[in-house]
Amino acid sequence: MQATQDPQRDILVREVGLRDGLQIHPQFMPTAAKLAWVRAEAAAGVPEIEVTSYVPPKLIPQFIDAEALSLESLKIPSLVVAALIPNAKGAERGFNLKVHKLNFVMSVSRTHNEKNVRRSREDSLADFARICAMRDALEPAYRPVVVGGLSTALGCSYEGPVATKSVLHYAEALLHAGADELVIADTVGFATPKLVRNTMEQVLKLAGDVPVGAHFHDTRGTGLANVLAAIEAGCSRFDASLAGLGGCPFAPGATGNIVMDDLCFMLDGMGLRTGVDLEALIGVRKIVAESLPDIPMHGGLARAGLPKGYQRLGTGFPVEVCA
Repeated sequence: MQATQDPQRDILVREVGLRDGLQIHPQFMPTAAKLAWVRAEAAAGVPEIEVTSYVPPKLIPQFIDAEALSLESLKIPSLVVAALIPNAKGAERGFNLKVHKLNFVMSVSRTHNEKNVRRSREDSLADFARICAMRDALEPAYRPVVVGGLSTALGCSYEGPVATKSVLHYAEALLHAGADELVIADTVGFATPKLVRNTMEQVLKLAGDVPVGAHFHDTRGTGLANVLAAIEAGCSRFDASLAGLGGCPFAPGATGNIVMDDLCFMLDGMGLRTGVDLEALIGVRKIVAESLPDIPMHGGLARAGLPKGYQRLGTGFPVEVCA
């Protein structure tokens, strides 16, 4: 069940809107609408979707349908189905459901980790080691990819700047425990390109052959600039949310993830293959808008449309136009 990057894609984009985008929205999105969203984005070429979170429904009622949504999403050909896990109990659910990828999350910031997952960073690391041991006890064909996610790696609402040495310390600990992949997250949108480039270069060097992804929020308008900085550092995996949905309950004023639509447009225009059909992706927004008419939706591409003369799917503008 190990997920690998498609050689036909230069950049792997991963939809997290169904989890990160919906987790703080008070209105429940019907399961049928969520599944329509998943199917439509997969059809548009998005290769990986974090469809839900295995947290107790009493904490986040939005995910009461986690099992049904996971099982139905697994029927979609070629889609990598991922879910967020806060602890070993969540991992057990993921193992039983046989999803392809489990995204574990802990914070580099002590305060944020205690508020978000209600335990110390050391306890989170110990739990992650247990999860990796549980994975290794499974038959190889049924082992999901276990991702070590580091929230507040580029700044914290409570503690301010986060030292890069702390990011490297916890990244190394996750790797030592058995992480198949790492994700570096600017959870509250503090980062600027210089910090992103420096941090990602060091984490990528530390990780070696282990893939490293990035997760940016656009709280202060630097999201896509940070993507470019991460690409320059060597990163080729990015989380994003359709229409920029989401926010963080522990980050006052935080907005959602970078807009998936705008991210794919930027990458496509740079000649970087994502495999995503931009017009089909924009069309997915209608599913969300009809189901949740009160949810804020963002995105410049959806507002303005594709430019005249634009050549789609990884070619961008003709070279002579750029000269």
